[in-house]
Amino acid sequence: MTIARTLLSTTLALSLAACGGGGSPSAPVAGGGGGTPGTSGGGTANDPCSLANRQEFVRGVLDEWYLFPELLASNVNPAAYSDLQSYIDALVAPARAQSKDRGFTYITSIAEETQLINSGSSAGFGVRFGYDTGANRVFVLESFENAPALSAGIDRGTELLSIDGTAVASLMASGGPNAVINALGPSDPGVSRSLGFRDVGGVERSATIAKTEFSLDPISDRYGVRILDDGTGQVGYINLRTFIVEDAGPQLRAAFQQFRNAGVDRVILDLRYNGGGLVSVAELLGDLMARGREGQVFSKTILRPSKAAENEVDLFAAQPQAIAASKVAVIGRGGTASASELVTNSFIPYLGTNLALVGTNTYGKPVGQFAFDRSECDDRLRAVTFKTTNAADQGEYFTGLASVVPNTCAANDGILNQLGDPAEASVSVALDFLAGRSCTPIAGGMERGVQGAGDRRVLLQPDRPTAAQREVPGLF
Repeated sequence: MTIARTLLSTTLALSLAACGGGGSPSAPVAGGGGGTPGTSGGGTANDPCSLANRQEFVRGVLDEWYLFPELLASNVNPAAYSDLQSYIDALVAPARAQSKDRGFTYITSIAEETQLINSGSSAGFGVRFGYDTGANRVFVLESFENAPALSAGIDRGTELLSIDGTAVASLMASGGPNAVINALGPSDPGVSRSLGFRDVGGVERSATIAKTEFSLDPISDRYGVRILDDGTGQVGYINLRTFIVEDAGPQLRAAFQQFRNAGVDRVILDLRYNGGGLVSVAELLGDLMARGREGQVFSKTILRPSKAAENEVDLFAAQPQAIAASKVAVIGRGGTASASELVTNSFIPYLGTNLALVGTNTYGKPVGQFAFDRSECDDRLRAVTFKTTNAADQGEYFTGLASVVPNTCAANDGILNQLGDPAEASVSVALDFLAGRSCTPIAGGMERGVQGAGDRRVLLQPDRPTAAQREVPGLF
């Protein structure tokens, strides 16, 4: 067994994961969980991957490492469960009841996650779907480059009308979002669907599209980095889709070099669909906005008392592309989790009222995971093992960031405008905040979660998402 540190996301997500998992499998952690490092944990020579032995492994890891040992169920009978995830869910049910582990502890595939982290590889149409809970309509929130949907003319704002001849409205009326998810089929290469859709210009078309493997670009070449004007000066805009892909680091460096060359010190971080990812990428993003703060605290990682020797303090490090961000607007929504929330929370002590959350409340995941691997079974257990705080020891935002960020500005997700467009609803409000103009606060700090958003258009997400969907919520 090997152990690797992640703050997902998700998770999601960090990693801290939101809706997801993720993290940094390359960062080893001393010690073991349910076994000795380098061994398989529980199991027998004849069948180390039987359900009983996999359950034994999970129980051993959680007993040793779980952040909330007092919230582990002690009366769970393994024989009552026919799959491993259901057993895990039963063990952490007391923590889930307190909103401290809402799907953050889960089993996934080592191979699938590694492929995602290394190259962003995923199979699908290459879109991010959201649905309107009031009108039972499904829309494309984002379309990814190098994927089949964009090649077929499906982009942000496109409405999905039918799947293999069945109207989406009918699917939503009969079975809700799960019916649409089921109709879209598994995330396997070669799965084909005939999709009817209406573009933002009102033109209706149909196309038969096969799901293919594509590499997820963490920052779009179309709209991911822009220099905007808020009426008082230049503003750097960056849309980071995920922290999970390793290439996010070089792309972030290139973006901030553009900002530095332009003399930009005010930033819009568009993390509205970002479910989290690698802690190393979150730390780099923090460094790139913290010129002059080198050596000061970015974040603190805190484990259960019996594992306090693993606690860490991460300090801002010097980066040649860094800017001294003076004012930052973070665009977030219900799917914003994990590493996205970590970065935002870490700047509260330094920016104070010069920091705002724009959009709706976020998911609320101030905890992170380590990855516990059993390679012979392709099992990776991502277990909640630590919480994170900022330099002021603030970090209990289980109800979302709206409860802790000094300023909040309510904004819709303007899907008829491309991301990065100054006229798009959330970007427009973010520009107003940076220019010193007024905004309407996010009401009550509510509307959090992947299935919760202020204008009721929310991410389409399976109950059992793939590794890619945990890190990139809404991905199909």
